[in-house]
Formats: sequence, C-alpha cells, structure tokens
Amino acid sequence: MKTEIQELKTKHEQIIKYIESLSVGTRISVRKIAQALGVSEGTAYRAIKDAENQGIVSTKERIGTVRVEQKQRQSIDKLTFEEVVNIVEGEVLGGRGGLQKTLNKFVIGAMQEEAMMRYIEEGNLLIVGNRHRVHLAALKKGAAILITGGFDAMPEAKKLADELDLPIISSTYDTFTVATLINRAIYDRLIKKKIMLVADIMRADRPPVFLKLNQTVADMQKLVEETQHTRYPVVDKYNRPVGIITTKDVIGADPGQTVDRLMTRNPHTVTPQTSVASAAHLMTWEGIELVPVIDSGGKMIGVISRKDVLQGMQYIQKQPHHGETFEDLIWSGFKEHRNEEGKMFFRGTISPQMTNHLGTASEGVMTTLLYLVAYRTITEHKKSDLTIDNSTVYFMNPVQIDSVIEIYPNVIEVSRRFCKIDIEIYHNGSLVAKSILSARVIDR
Repeated sequence: MKTEIQELKTKHEQIIKYIESLSVGTRISVRKIAQALGVSEGTAYRAIKDAENQGIVSTKERIGTVRVEQKQRQSIDKLTFEEVVNIVEGEVLGGRGGLQKTLNKFVIGAMQEEAMMRYIEEGNLLIVGNRHRVHLAALKKGAAILITGGFDAMPEAKKLADELDLPIISSTYDTFTVATLINRAIYDRLIKKKIMLVADIMRADRPPVFLKLNQTVADMQKLVEETQHTRYPVVDKYNRPVGIITTKDVIGADPGQTVDRLMTRNPHTVTPQTSVASAAHLMTWEGIELVPVIDSGGKMIGVISRKDVLQGMQYIQKQPHHGETFEDLIWSGFKEHRNEEGKMFFRGTISPQMTNHLGTASEGVMTTLLYLVAYRTITEHKKSDLTIDNSTVYFMNPVQIDSVIEIYPNVIEVSRRFCKIDIEIYHNGSLVAKSILSARVIDR
C-alpha cells in the first residue's frame, strides 16, 4: 500500500510539472493529460484540481480549463476583469480572452464623449450606459467596458472586443452601485496587502540548502564551508523535512556518523500561506532560527530564517496603510497625552459604533483598546511588535455611549523577548476596567 501511495504522489508531481511546462492559454482536459502521461483519469483530475488551487490553471465558462500565468501576490491590490464580473454579477458580452487581465483604474462615463476620451487610457475599465459610439472609442484606446443598466452592446463592439481581448461586461446594477462595489473590493484588497505571507519573503531564486538522512557529518562540514550556514533542514527521500541539524549538534562527532542520528526530529514547519506574524511568533516562542516551508503534500519548497522574518516585518512597517481595519476604526477617536509627571495616557470617546445593543461599550471593543494601548506602550520603550500570550480583564462598571474615557498603562516588566503590562481605564475619575497583559516581544 505504501508503494502505491508513493507512486501516485510521483505521478501527481509529474502531472503538475507537465502542466507548468505548457504555454499560457493551452487548453487542458482530464482525458488528454491521462493519455499524454499514461495515468488514470482520476489521478489526472486530482492533479488538475491541485494545479487550479496553485493558480497555474483556471476553469472558464464556455472555454474550459486553460493554463494561465500564476498570479503574483504583489498585484493583490489589482482586480482582474473576471473578478469584476463576479463582483457586479455581470454577463460577459465579448472579449473573454482578456478576463485574466487586471484593471489599473475605472472611469465613470458621465460626460460628453469628447471630454470622456481624455480620461480613458489603456488598462482602464469604463463604466458607462448604452452609449455605443463610446464603447467603440474606449475599446480602441485599450479600455474594457462595463455597461450598466443591463443593456447590450452592438455586434461591431463585441467583434472588436474579441479581437483585442478586452472584455465587455453587462450588469443590471446602476453606475453608482457598480462603482461602489468595485471600490469596496479594491479597498479590501489594500487592507489585505498589509498582511505579509511567508510566500512574500521566501527567496524563489535561492533553492534551499539541505541534507539527506544518509549523509554524514563530513558532508555537513563540507556544506558549512561552502555556504557559511550553521543549520540545515534534513529531508527524507521524498524531500519531506524530518529534522534540523546545527553545527553545535556535530561538535565532537565522528565524521562518518550519519546526520539522522544527531538531528533534532519533527521540526516545526510553515506553508507559503502562513502569515509572517505567525511565523515570527512560532520562532520566538520555540526559540528557533530556521523553519522549513512545505507545500500541500509536505514536500519542502524553501526555508525562512529569523533574519528573513525580521526583514519582512520591517518592510511591513514601512508600507503605507491605505485601508482601515476594525482596530483602526476603534482607535481613530483616541489621542496620546502626557500628565504632569510626563507619564503617557490615552483619551477618547465611546462612539455609537463601539457600543452593544444596550448602548454601553462592548466588552470586545474594550479588550481591543487594552491591547492597542499595550502595543503603543511597548513601542515607546523599544521598536517591537507584540503577540499576546495571556490577559486577564476585569470590567467594574459599564461605560455609556459618548462617554470620555482615559486609559493608563503601566509597564511592570519588559525584556528582550517578554513584557508584562498593567492597564487601567477610567471614566470621570472612576476605574471601569482593568487588565494585566503578558506578551511575547518580536523585534522589528
């Protein structure tokens, strides 16, 4: 049974590599893949589905499954025209070949044709009604068309759209609604852009350096001389990480000793979709310097080091934040102040959005405020991020809507990797909430 599973895994990988070798736009079918590689249709089907999850193939209505260019996460803030179709619940009237293209901005066609053309550029999406001359003019300038009100396009425009691979989309929504929907989708993407994943910091141009189970201490010492690294993943014959070995592990060992006898087994791993913040917490909590990155089948595809993670988190801090999270909205009404002794505290108002159905401050909002104050207090002492380990929160009295509250933090302990903070919330001089937080400190 084990041999059969291993053989299926090998065939699965062969199919994925075969699909990757096909040119973009090539149509793919289960039967053709099965015939070309001599595998069962079931194996071919599972591999094609995996390829779709990886973003190297896409199934399109009326076209079928085709090889597509794998999307880069750097373009997360750009929408494809295919995504626009789904957002506005639209119908594609022409130019299906361009659905995978991305739009750089959308233009609302609510002016005279001559004036409108000055604002339309290649890669735009023109949102307009049933103005047929405008449709043709915009296509000739390289823009896709979104027709509102559920109107159709002229055959001439559909033909030109097919020739240029520029989609014409029809939606029953009005212009204001489709613009709002598209803007909301882009806005959400900008928020997500701040969330950096392991895939963003993993060096694709740098294949991982590793050791096999049967390699020796002498092999490792030679690798150390070549790479100047001090730790390496150890993989089995299927390239799955099974251990980590460091130069400290082999001090005094026989040069002929195999590394499987000296390595630390069952290493922690991450996937490309793991957030950098989670990876940082794992490495800080476990005190590890190197983590293998694996794919959905457990095969190692790269490694990340503590240095990679710290550089990634430094990059995040430098990026402009275009969208607002719920934490941003909660914190927007609070400002930092200093008392006569120079001690920092924060003052703000409980807005209607921060209350529960009883008109008092939500416990969840109050807890979030406590965490945000802890974060800003630690950044006062050192440029670091926090991951909460433990918190104890006490709510003494409810806080009414429009109440002004003051939040006072007190650092009990702070070290290189740990901190403990006492935080109190006051309203009209009375203590209404109190928390003691302990957290791991992650250097930027």
